[in-house]
This record gives sequence, structure tokens and C-alpha cells, in this order.
Amino acid sequence: ALAHASPLRSEIARQVDLLVVRELTGGIYFGQGRTGMASGVPFAESAMRYSEPEIRRIATVAFERARERQGRVCSVDKANVLEVSRLWRGVVADVHRESYPDIDLSHGYIDSTAMRLVASPAEFDVMLTSNLFGDILSDIAATLPGSLGMLPSSSIGGTTGIYEPVHGSAPDIAGEGLANPYGAILSAAMLLEDAGERAAATAVTRSVDDALSAGYLTRDIAASGQGVNTTEAGDAVVRFLANRLQEPTINESREADSHASAT
Repeated sequence: ALAHASPLRSEIARQVDLLVVRELTGGIYFGQGRTGMASGVPFAESAMRYSEPEIRRIATVAFERARERQGRVCSVDKANVLEVSRLWRGVVADVHRESYPDIDLSHGYIDSTAMRLVASPAEFDVMLTSNLFGDILSDIAATLPGSLGMLPSSSIGGTTGIYEPVHGSAPDIAGEGLANPYGAILSAAMLLEDAGERAAATAVTRSVDDALSAGYLTRDIAASGQGVNTTEAGDAVVRFLANRLQEPTINESREADSHASAT
């Protein structure tokens, strides 16, 4: 439904189905930084630091997710330049060899991978990368469906997960009815899937598809630039979801889940 909104040719855009697994609590964003003067010249530096356990943790997440998808992981680094990336690549390879030999693992440099993500995005299933590089790649990926507002995300790994659109909030347009609600709704679908409610997650995702196919496009994804407002788009999803929840497959799945739980 959003082929017109993608900068890619429609036949390429329709093949895209990828997940970016980005490490969020380490790397250069949390490394020690300092500023100073050297020979009378101001300087600043920021340290990119990763430990082996940090890399193992996020690599495990990527491989586990790949097992639920197409079974392919592309680990993205800059191992031809950075020492920290050499450690990253080595640890990812170790985790793969030790625990996930069934997964197809490839490695890519951030610069060439960014180019491939735009030129041939169907190559990718799960992309595994560090905090900085994941920040770059996830925003590049947002161009594929035509808007950052379409992308769901989750921050997981601790005791509490956070599910939100990949861009976070949009306070500059709060209350104006201009925000695209689909990324937030799809984030709720991710939450449901992670909670084991797969039938419900599928129903939400397909209801978003229904709304888009029916032409409920917000301004950022409408070809004319004149789309529906936030409430109209959200209400459309609710209506389609209400219809889908009446489908036998959903009810049967719920009954099966209840039976399995009771057993």
C-alpha cells in the first residue's frame, strides 16, 4: 500500500522485510569523553568501548530473532579501521560458531552496508550492530516505507521493555493531528508478539495493513501530501481490528492458547 511513498522502485520496496538489532546501552554514546587544549588548539574526544559480554548479549538477541525469521544475520562494524569493531566481529563469530551454526552469518562494514541497504534492502533479514551504527542504519531503513512514522521499535533486555515508534515522540506537532500513529500501533503489535500473543499481534499488524490499503494515509505518506489526521487513521485501525477479532482463526487460536495454558 505504501509503494508510492518509498523512494525505491516498487518491485524492490515490496521485498523488504528486515529487523535492526541495535545495542543501546554501550558504545560511543556512553563512552568517556573529554575536551581540552593541545598546543593551543581546542580538541574533543569520545571513546567507543565494548566488552565481550556486552557484544555476546546483543549477538544472542540477533541470532535468536533470526531463528524466528529467515535465518540470516548481517553483523555491521568497521573492523577495517576500529579496534573495537575487530573485537565485535570476533565475538559475534564466536557466538555464531558456539551456539548458532544453523544461522547464516555475514559481516559488513558500516559504509558499504549503508549503501546496500538502500540499493538492495531485500538482502537483509536481521542486521546486528552497535549503538552508533544502529542509529544510522535504522534511520536509513526508515526511508524504505517512506516515513520514520511507520517504524515500530522496542528497547528490551532489562526488567522493563519500552515499545515506541523508532523516532520516539514528536512534541513539535503535539495536538495538531499531524502525527502518524501507525508506528506506535505497530510497536504495540511487537509488544504482543514478545508477550506470546502472536494471534493478537498478527491481527493488529494486518489491521494496519487494511487501513493503509483502504487509503487512510497520513500526510507524511500520502502521495498528495493531504492525508487523514491522526485520529482518523487510528480509528480506521480500530474498526478493521474489531472486524478481524471476529474471524474464526483468531478465536480458535485463543481457545488453543487457553487449552495449552490449562494443560
